[in-house]
Amino acid sequence: MKKFMVLLVGVIFVALITASVQSVAADHLEPGQGIFKDLTSVNLIETTDTEYQVYLQVVIRNGDGQLVSITENTMIAAYIPHELTDHVFDTLMGQKEIVVIDNIKYEKVQYIFTPTLIQRTIGYYPIFSELTVEFEVEEDVYTKMNEEKNNYSIWKIHYCAEFDGHGYRCIPNFQVLMATLTLEPSDTPIQQWTILRELS
Repeated sequence: MKKFMVLLVGVIFVALITASVQSVAADHLEPGQGIFKDLTSVNLIETTDTEYQVYLQVVIRNGDGQLVSITENTMIAAYIPHELTDHVFDTLMGQKEIVVIDNIKYEKVQYIFTPTLIQRTIGYYPIFSELTVEFEVEEDVYTKMNEEKNNYSIWKIHYCAEFDGHGYRCIPNFQVLMATLTLEPSDTPIQQWTILRELS
C-alpha cells in the first residue's frame, strides 16, 4: 500500500505541475524572508514571540457521530513568514474579529476543516488550490485504506499554487504538531483552527 500511495502522490503532483495556472513569485534566492529556504524546504518559523499565534483543536467523532476525543495543541505551531500567509489569513479564512488579550489587540479568525479519508492518508489539507484536484483510488487500495488505523500528529493548512522555480507545490502556511491521534477509517476529525494576528 505504501508503494501505491507514493505512486499516487507522485502522479498527482506530476499532473498538477503539467497543468499549472498562474505563478506566485517566491524565489528562495531573493534576499529577506521568502516562502522557501531552498529548492525543496519551506521557510517555517515557530510562533513564539511573533505576530501570529496558532491554536488547533481536533474533535474526533466515530462513524455513528459519537464523540471520541477532543485534543488541543500544547506544542508550538509554525507558519511561513511571508505576505502569502497574510493573504491566506486576510482572504481565505473567513470573518475576523478584534480581541484583546493581555492588553494586546489581535485580529482573530476561526477556520473549520474536515479532511476526507483520502486527504488524511496523503496529508493534504487544502485551503486553496489553483487546480481542482481529484483523487482516483483503485478499489483494492480504497479497501485497504478503510481497514487500517492511522496515526496523525502534524496538521496543516495548505496553499497549492505554481511557485517560480519550484513548480506546483502545496505549502503549509500554518502547521501544528500535536499529540499523536490514532483514527479508525470511519472516524471524522474536525480541525478547528483559531489564529490570532497581532495588530500594530
